[in-house]
Amino acid sequence: MSRDRGPRRLRRLDRRVLTAATVTALSLTASGCVVVHGEREVLPATTRAEAARALQQFTTAYNKADKAYDRSLDANHVTGALGDIDAARLKAGHRTNPGGNPAHSPLELTDARFTIPKKAGWPRWFVAEAQGNKGGGLHWLLVFTRDSLGKPFRVAYLTLITPGSLPTIKTDKDGWAQAVPANSTQLAVRPQDMSRTYAQYLRKGGKSFADGPHTSGWRSDRAKNAKKPGLVTQYIDEPLTSGDYAPLALRTADGGALVFFTTRRYEKQTAAPGATIPTQNASVQALTSGEVKQSLTMEFVSNGVAVDPAGSGPVSVVSRLEGVTSAQGS
Repeated sequence: MSRDRGPRRLRRLDRRVLTAATVTALSLTASGCVVVHGEREVLPATTRAEAARALQQFTTAYNKADKAYDRSLDANHVTGALGDIDAARLKAGHRTNPGGNPAHSPLELTDARFTIPKKAGWPRWFVAEAQGNKGGGLHWLLVFTRDSLGKPFRVAYLTLITPGSLPTIKTDKDGWAQAVPANSTQLAVRPQDMSRTYAQYLRKGGKSFADGPHTSGWRSDRAKNAKKPGLVTQYIDEPLTSGDYAPLALRTADGGALVFFTTRRYEKQTAAPGATIPTQNASVQALTSGEVKQSLTMEFVSNGVAVDPAGSGPVSVVSRLEGVTSAQGS
């Protein structure tokens, strides 16, 4: 049976094609770039100008929230691990100083450099490294992400790094970086497995991670603190991998990857009969529910950045920043 290819059929097809083309052409970003099937096309996550605006907007909101100890003032500019850490910090600050932060001094981020990957699909994200006036000369490393055009870029990851400590990121002739798929098998540890592998390493040790302050050094510190006269400390580490906690990775020039990942841990201190739990700082006390009699369990969220080599070899954790998000006494 022959198909209907008469004038009516062709006119209907022409109208459908024209409608589809019009819808595509009207899908514009705020910077004026046309998005053609954004879920499939490999495009820069944003423009450099928009990235600079996002950094400035974050800094402004961060300072307002810090000055007032008001979570609502920067809630639209943080998410994921940083969102949890920041929310707890502001909550504790408000409880101890309801009138605002008496020690507030504005954060300033200067000499920013942006690494923007070309990728398909959502989330779109980029990395900013800037000199901060806080942090003892360390650089602030921030990962901005968003999952649709109608939403602002928000900071999901924040760590502090020594200048020059990161590997060279692979870029194309136009300076765009390359995002590494979370399930990439070309690396020592798949990015989607980084959080789980790290939590497992902290529990059991092994050779998955290179020695350093955030790996072997941290395990050594835990072993020393596990048992003290009248006090036992237990640690439980868990991966965080979904939603805004999902790992993000950039291809490095040597074929490896720079991976941003999140973990959560619980630290439980239990006092022996007749002994007491050590007094915590004001922030932990402000976040503690229940009465601390014989035990205190603190919850922490941690975000880190690691160098994941191509092929095989130990992963190096370059930096890690954590914050207590809740505590329970009993």
